[in-house]
Amino acid sequence: MTFHVKQEKTNTQDYHANLNNKSLVSTPDISNNNEDNASVYKKRKFHRSGEVDLPLSAVPISQTPLHSSSSSAVAVVGKSCKQFWKAGDYEVTGADNVPYSSPGGLDRARVHPKFLHSNATSHKWALGALAELLDNSVDEICHGATYVNVDVLENKNNGNRMLLVQDNGGGMSPDTMRHCMSFGYSAKSKVANTIGQYGNGFKTSTMRLGADVIVFSRCLGKRPTISIGMLSYTFLRSTGKDDIVVPMLDYENEGNKWNKKMRSSTGDWNRNLETIIKWSPYSSEADLLQQFDLMENHGTRIILYNLWDDDQGELELDFGTDLHDIQIRGANRDESKIEMAKEFPNSKHFFTYQHSLRIYTSILYLRLPPEFRIILRGRQVQHHKIVNDMMLVEKRCYRPVSADGVPSNVSADVTIGFVKDAKYHIDVQGFSVYHKNRLIKPFWRVWNAAGSNGRGIIESSVSSSEKRSVSLSKETKHVLKGKSDEALPDNISRSDTSSQSTDTNITCNANERASCLDADLELENQQLMDKIKKMEESFSRDLELERHRCRILETQLKEKEQMSENLDKETDTIIEDFSEERDRRVNEEENLRNKMKEASNIIDELRKKVIVLVNMNSPFSKREH
Repeated sequence: MTFHVKQEKTNTQDYHANLNNKSLVSTPDISNNNEDNASVYKKRKFHRSGEVDLPLSAVPISQTPLHSSSSSAVAVVGKSCKQFWKAGDYEVTGADNVPYSSPGGLDRARVHPKFLHSNATSHKWALGALAELLDNSVDEICHGATYVNVDVLENKNNGNRMLLVQDNGGGMSPDTMRHCMSFGYSAKSKVANTIGQYGNGFKTSTMRLGADVIVFSRCLGKRPTISIGMLSYTFLRSTGKDDIVVPMLDYENEGNKWNKKMRSSTGDWNRNLETIIKWSPYSSEADLLQQFDLMENHGTRIILYNLWDDDQGELELDFGTDLHDIQIRGANRDESKIEMAKEFPNSKHFFTYQHSLRIYTSILYLRLPPEFRIILRGRQVQHHKIVNDMMLVEKRCYRPVSADGVPSNVSADVTIGFVKDAKYHIDVQGFSVYHKNRLIKPFWRVWNAAGSNGRGIIESSVSSSEKRSVSLSKETKHVLKGKSDEALPDNISRSDTSSQSTDTNITCNANERASCLDADLELENQQLMDKIKKMEESFSRDLELERHRCRILETQLKEKEQMSENLDKETDTIIEDFSEERDRRVNEEENLRNKMKEASNIIDELRKKVIVLVNMNSPFSKREH
């Protein structure tokens, strides 16, 4: 079923849902409650730059156990927990963790590194976190982005997998990069048709997928700039920081050269460079700058590394099952659903979106510009509309009852349809809810698919009628009691009154109303029972037809099994004949070999006799005689 909710002077929302077998169909809610609902409003947001220590002036290099090689960072990670749900706690150590204040003597709020982990727990579903990064690139369409590329890279330091998300959007200036690494800042909150609003999505998504992320961004602006920023939970955890510290490097183009853009001192800039080299997959400044050769004149390149493991010690993201897809392991992957997707290709998006990024991305956006491409591991993702999986569609306009705070002009253009595989009675159903062009509730199940009352029935009609009768009876008694109390003067006690005539009239009126109400309810119940009876008869006919069809199928199955058994027997007979023929030929060949050997021996003997006879008849032998 497709819902297009259009609000005048408010945001437009879109809903899609499917119908299956004469009932509204819904689908299980993914991950948990409001994960995608919350994630859609989070993006690569921007914050006031003063809330993050940039540059690393608060962390003297002498107090931080830095090493020259980046392999030590890998060793630290190996010792720490690599499972996301167990990586939230660590002890703060180090001599640099002392209170300090900002200029002017005012204490400022500090964000503990543990918040990176706890903030990322809003994503219980890994693909929901990865979709956040895609949202950033889609928002860059207004700045000229024509593609977003998601791929897998190899860390040259340790051979581990890294995740790449790259687009050719407008890129980020040095100030914008600092906003991106901060919390709560969003320059897109007042921009129409953008998904990001709250300045939190970039941090939650990257920290949910891996322990560390490094960002390369190139921006034209008034003067071309390139920026490098690293948000490393491994660095913060391993050095025992009690505040989030983000090392960043900026370069400015002058002529054909990229010159360092200092925001404070040269020592701070070099300290940032050393920290990034130590805790990133790149071993030198040249390696870092080489990443910009893989980009266009503008855009952003995000690399996530030290990706999280699952409970079995394997990467949570599965890169090996499909070389053109990124899948996830665990509870979201159901082999039976994968088989169902192969059997019912029209419903494959319902069965596989929970573990396949390619399938999930194909339905993630309601509309995409034709010139914009999403490329996943070298192959373009084909955009798919859920409404194309429906048949027997019907469109209606729905106007909900106005409530407090809800505009009265809200309406919804509803397209209701059945899934094309509904005739097979498969459990495919749900509302697919889109907000600002973004899927926030895929196949949202809003009621049970089937129960003792029937498929898609929320509550039986008889039970609903009984509840309504009880409610009306209570309201009638309340009204009658109120009228009786209002008829008495204030100076007369209602408990001691002797107005028998008034009570009698009220009682008569009450009885008449109650009898009329009972008659209406009995008539309504009778009508409902008649409807239920007709439905039961219809269901009985359908059941009988289904049983007849099953019997026919069983007969056909038995015939096929008999044919298969006969074919097996014929095959066995042919195999036996072939085996006998092969044995016979082997024996014949052996006999022929023996005869040829005997003939060869006879020929040799005859040849010797001929030689002897020749020698006897030679002239030399005659002279001797």
